[in-house]
Amino acid sequence: MDIHFFTGFPGFISEQIIRQLFEKNVTDYVYVLVLQTELEKAKDARNKILEMYHEKTIEIIEGDITLPNLYIKEEVVERIKGNIHYFWHLAAIYDLAVPREAAWKVNVHGTSQVNDFVKQLPNLKRYIYFSTAYVAGKREGFILETELIRPTAFKNYYEETKFEAELLVDDLKEKVPLTIIRPGIVKGHSVTGETKKFDGPYFFLNMIDRISFLPFIPYIGNSDARINVVPVDYIAEASIFLSQEEEAVGKTLHLTDPNPHAVKEVYRMMVKEMTGKYPKGKIPIEFAAAAMQIKKIRQMLGVEVETIDYLTWNAHFDCTIAKKLLDKANITCPDFLQTLPAMIKFYKENINNKNFHIQIK
Repeated sequence: MDIHFFTGFPGFISEQIIRQLFEKNVTDYVYVLVLQTELEKAKDARNKILEMYHEKTIEIIEGDITLPNLYIKEEVVERIKGNIHYFWHLAAIYDLAVPREAAWKVNVHGTSQVNDFVKQLPNLKRYIYFSTAYVAGKREGFILETELIRPTAFKNYYEETKFEAELLVDDLKEKVPLTIIRPGIVKGHSVTGETKKFDGPYFFLNMIDRISFLPFIPYIGNSDARINVVPVDYIAEASIFLSQEEEAVGKTLHLTDPNPHAVKEVYRMMVKEMTGKYPKGKIPIEFAAAAMQIKKIRQMLGVEVETIDYLTWNAHFDCTIAKKLLDKANITCPDFLQTLPAMIKFYKENINNKNFHIQIK
């Protein structure tokens, strides 16, 4: 049976993909590359997965994607490189507030090192690289899967460095069998609500919770922008199928919601689910943006300042190619609003657990 290799463990997406690989009996054996500082977390995550899949194996390999040969010991490289059939590169800094230097080191330089390693693998069947739909930067309108156009600007260094990294991977399409995955904003499991940290759309929930004492909760601005949020179980199921699908070789695919909802409607339903009441009134977006420049305010609300940029940014991610391939397996993206109750239930159950909340800078 084919062996799969992962960077980005013990990240939430990689854990979910490994669980589904085992559940679907796609593989019995997985290598995971782990930083020394993350070894204990990785062992805990491995043990939790193997509690359900006793007959499977997750071998932890210590390393670092920013160094040559991924900083894997030479004897280990020689032992494993002929065994790797599927290489999943998910390691990245996803924080919207990340400084440029840190983002570049991991997201761009790290991907360059991974590419060099992948080219050494004699029995590679597929290299699956996780990019993001937001390599589009500040481009608006219709964004195609076949496009990798440098925008006039990016909203943050996360977007910029993921764009630069995707360029590097795209250059390998003629050299190795690869598939580039561009997810939308990834949230927790569509059924259980399980997630690993409260970021992205969870910033809305933080804010709603922390201003819920007010007589009413206002809308933020009046944009007709849409937000593209996809659950982690859809990402895992879809990417596993695409990793095995021959038609996906050489393709860049949007794993995005084909029918995204307006930010205003998502916010409306979040307020209703969180408080039992609908929002009313409106705070001008300019006022909200100015207030978010004040560190104490954004920390009090539990919202990163970069979030504001997405409230008025309007683009539609075309996912025609991905949809055509996924239709073969009847894999579809769950509707965001229909999964909100599970998302908010999990949030409320873990709202006081500091491990889920990220530090607002």
